Amino acid sequence: MLALIISMISFSLSMSISPGPVNLTILSSSMNYGVKPVLAFISGATFGFTLLLASVCFGLYQFIMIYPVLLNVISLLGTALLVWIGFNILMAKGERITGDISSTEQSVSSEKSMTAQVPGFMQGALMQWLNPKAWIAAVAGTALFSASQNPKILVLFILIYFVVCYLSLWIWGVAGELLAAFLNTGHRARIFNIVMGLVLIVISLHMCWTHFYGQNSPYN
Repeated sequence: MLALIISMISFSLSMSISPGPVNLTILSSSMNYGVKPVLAFISGATFGFTLLLASVCFGLYQFIMIYPVLLNVISLLGTALLVWIGFNILMAKGERITGDISSTEQSVSSEKSMTAQVPGFMQGALMQWLNPKAWIAAVAGTALFSASQNPKILVLFILIYFVVCYLSLWIWGVAGELLAAFLNTGHRARIFNIVMGLVLIVISLHMCWTHFYGQNSPYN
């Protein structure tokens, strides 16, 4: 049983900590606004993926195999969402909100501005359901740990993945906040946003292209 748990943790960590659209969004958002305002997005992404994983584990994958066109729709919608988020990151001014504002009026104004730009809980959850990488992780994990046909094993896998995913995404958020100390000098933050936005857009379009035209997907 211990070996099985270690395998589940290893799989969950490798899929959660590796760079992807959600991780890059967290990194860039935390760099601009700090990790605390991004916790809602991190929570949404974690709960969203956990719900996706549970759905795939207990029947959704078989349904998609019957109607494969649904996966095509998910891929197109997901690409559109990720490109839109990437564009927002690319256009961000690179001004990190620290909360050290003396004037109450300035504080309220900055808070409203930040709230309008920081991705929230629902965006995080929706992003996972429209994220090709998340679907691949869910399907691969289900295939790997469903061989025993024991529902308790799948429930254990889902719980482990939830914890590992939450911690992994939080680490990306902390990394973004720590990175801000270096990037908040000169135009470094602006350059970082441009690079991260372009990378997210390219990754999203590449995943979509691979889904429709790639014979050997590099994301498997």
